[in-house]
Amino acid sequence: MAKSKLVKANEKIAEKVVGTFEKIEDTVVGGYTKIEDTFVDRYLTKDGETTADAKERLKKEHEKRSEEAGKISKSNH
Repeated sequence: MAKSKLVKANEKIAEKVVGTFEKIEDTVVGGYTKIEDTFVDRYLTKDGETTADAKERLKKEHEKRSEEAGKISKSNH
């Protein structure tokens, strides 16, 4: 009987820890996303381009550069 009380207590503690972690994670990720969007909007958008459009363009450019870099490194071996 004492063991079941301990198990229940540990489960309650675990739920609170996980809940708190999720709140902290959401806050940190939300803060980062806000900073990222502000940076992209201020420094990386082109005329008339939205932040979302700029992020998509940058992602495509990065993928293209990564593919080209992979081709170059494979040809050197």
